[in-house]
Amino acid sequence: MAIDAATVRKVARLARIAEPEDRLEPLAKELSGILNWIEQLNEVDTDGVEPMTTSVETALPMRDDIVTDGGDPAKVLANAPKANKNFFVVPKVVE
Repeated sequence: MAIDAATVRKVARLARIAEPEDRLEPLAKELSGILNWIEQLNEVDTDGVEPMTTSVETALPMRDDIVTDGGDPAKVLANAPKANKNFFVVPKVVE
């Protein structure tokens, strides 16, 4: 996939990045190279390969699942700026 200077100019404007005109063409070539590399990666056969999060297989440490009383709500809420009926009161963030 080839990217031209006009596409770079449009993306830079949308991202609110000021790029000088003399930098647009080299940046277009660089981005085209990156996309070509990604296309090469898409050609790799990954059928039957399990996804992994790390190259080293390690077991996660497990702890006993013990039920506790949860502590004292008064102590927990002592540092809260505002509390109501044993709950933290926070400002509304979604309309």
